[in-house]
Amino acid sequence: MSAEPIMEPVMPQVDPIDLLIAFEKAASPMPIRAEYIEGTGILPPQPEHRHNAGAFKLAVQFSTAGFALAGMCNGYRAAHPDGRTMTLVVPDFYVLRREPTELDESYRKTHKGWYPIDMLALVGEVTSTNHETDTGPKFRTYAAAGIPVYVLIDRHSRTAHCYTDPVLPGEDPTEAYYDTDTKVDLGDPLPLPDPYPTLDTAPFLTD
Repeated sequence: MSAEPIMEPVMPQVDPIDLLIAFEKAASPMPIRAEYIEGTGILPPQPEHRHNAGAFKLAVQFSTAGFALAGMCNGYRAAHPDGRTMTLVVPDFYVLRREPTELDESYRKTHKGWYPIDMLALVGEVTSTNHETDTGPKFRTYAAAGIPVYVLIDRHSRTAHCYTDPVLPGEDPTEAYYDTDTKVDLGDPLPLPDPYPTLDTAPFLTD
């Protein structure tokens, strides 16, 4: 995601969805989509052009390879076992497991714009100056949700990663991780597991 987020811990009695709505209203007229990760509301500033252009080019690579459910911009929610909101994320790009069903659309309406996170087969992030969010809390959050593949373009370390084999060793989602990390230098082809294409990371060499 983008640079220097505003971060606000959320009180347990507050629905994080309502907090993020308030964040976004406060940021108006700037078009921002806030997130909620590991108990903290995050309001990122406006992403810069190279971040968005790079994420778009990656999404296009999936689409060109025949993945019609590749996309950007939608938000996804994970819940605690008791139904409370655990996570609200807006990945930079993703591939869905399925076309949204009537049940998915009903879920989105009930949860004020957030789809269920189990729709995600692959998720991706492109870092900016707040790279710690994508390499730490989001890394753990996506693993805890059981998303099979997490693609990370780390412009800070100038590396690209394909994380697979998510592990949740206990009940604490902050202990989740991906067991396998396929890592290349930025600019080199990044191999993904079947059936996904190898990604061209060369567009990020201009950063």
